[in-house]
This record gives sequence, C-alpha cells and structure tokens, in this order.
Amino acid sequence: MPILGQNQYGKAENRVVRITRDGATHHIKDLNVSVSLSGDMDEVHLSGSNANVLPTDTTKNTVYAFAKEHGIESAEQFGIHLARHFVTSQPAIHRARIRIEEYSWERIEHSGKGAHSFVRTGQETRLAQITYDGAAWEVVSGLKDLTVMNSTDSEFWGYVKDKYTTLPEAHDRILATDVSARWRFNWTDDEQPMPSWDASYAQVKRHMLEAFAETYSLSLQQTLYAMGARIIDHRSEIDEVRFSLPNKHHFLVDLAPFGLKNDNEVYFAADRPYGLIEATVLRDGVEARIPADLTNL
Repeated sequence: MPILGQNQYGKAENRVVRITRDGATHHIKDLNVSVSLSGDMDEVHLSGSNANVLPTDTTKNTVYAFAKEHGIESAEQFGIHLARHFVTSQPAIHRARIRIEEYSWERIEHSGKGAHSFVRTGQETRLAQITYDGAAWEVVSGLKDLTVMNSTDSEFWGYVKDKYTTLPEAHDRILATDVSARWRFNWTDDEQPMPSWDASYAQVKRHMLEAFAETYSLSLQQTLYAMGARIIDHRSEIDEVRFSLPNKHHFLVDLAPFGLKNDNEVYFAADRPYGLIEATVLRDGVEARIPADLTNL
C-alpha cells in the first residue's frame, strides 16, 4: 500500500532587487529567494483539497512585500523574517526553508553628482539557507564560485602508484580551485544573541582566503582542512564548515619540440576532468548536519 512521504512546496527563484535611497547615495541588495514550505499537506496530495495550501503566488508576493516592509539588512536576516512569518501565520505550515543567493554590487566612483552607479562584482555568490519549525532555527551561510590560485608553494608527491599511474610527481605546482563552502551557525533559538550576519560572513571569507594563501600545500585536502580549521578556531558562532573544492588542474606544456625550456612558466589550464575534494570540518563534539552534496543545500 503506498503512503505519502516527505514533501514540500513553494515558489523558487524569486528575484528581488531592493534599492535603499539615502538622499543622493543609494544602496543595493540583489537576491534570488526560494521558499519551501511543509506541514499538514496530506490532503492536497491524497484528495486534491487545497484547504491548507497557501498559494505559491502568495509566497512570491510576500518576498516582495517584505523587501519593502522590512528592508534587506542581510540575506540571513531577510530569510529569518520570511521563515518566521510563514510558520507563525499559517497553522498548517510547520516548517519553512528559505534559500537565498546574493549577488554583490560595487559602487562606481566618479566625478559626477550622486552615488547611484554600480558594477556587479564577480568574486563569488553569497548563499544562505534558513530553516524554522516554530521552535528551532538552523542557519547555514556559504558561498560558491570563489576562484583562488597559488602559483607556487604547492606540491603533490608520495602518492600510491599502480600500473595505470602516469601522473608525474610535482614539487612546485599551481594550486587552483573554485571554492564552494557552507557553514552552520550554532544560533538555534530566539533566546540566544543573534550573530552579526554580514560581519560574520566577511570574517569567514577572510579566514578562508588567508588560510589558503598561507598554507604550504602538500595536497588540496591539507589546504581544505586548514581553511576549515581556521574558521572553527576564530569564529565561535560557527560549528561546522563543509567544502567542495574542484582541483583546477594546470599542466606544464612540453615546449621541448620547439627547442624551449619550460621552467614552471607556461601551463595548460584544463577544465575537465578534474579532481573533486570534499570534506567537513567540525567543532569538537558537534555532529555534522550539512549534506555531503552541497547542491542539495
């Protein structure tokens, strides 16, 4: 006999841009917000009754109305406002999950009047997921597509070799990756002081980049752990960091056929296939909760 399992519904990828006008100086928040709701929804699946269903169009409208009513202080704070609203205003909704991508803009400095011109920055996309069940919060922040490179201070040797191994050992190589990372906060209820979301994000990114730059790497795994450990050591509000790091391989080009020596100067940047290194770094005594597959978060 079939039974209904876990289910949710909502409106995905609501693009909202909020302009805050402070006289001639303007500020931009540019978000992509996905709402997912679950709760007492058996009947809509089993009999088609919509009695407990808040239309997905209403969730879309709520995103835009809240952008006006509450403003957008940060992706996390905006998601908290939305999640609290859906769970507390609708008896049939027991859990809300808000996923947000934030796109950054940088002010264009110029000699004209006003401060209202911007250019999209391209270092990374900021991420947030806020989940609320009426009692407890789970906030996971993150980023994706942060491309970093060390042009030296990286080696790879001493690995297992079998009859199919052709990769030469490297004692001076390029180390490059596109960082995808998520980190979980230990803020879980309204009785706790809420973190400063923007300040925390900036500091996590700083520690991540500094660890990448300062680690003499014998493997991308070692660098990953150094990045996560530095975040856990320096940010008390965070209990878990999950990384997915594709190894953006750079191979020395053989210039010998042209009578030229390649002294670690000319590389072929391969886009695929690539090594994919993934791991979680946890605060001691904490259980992992971020999914291994970051695309599911």
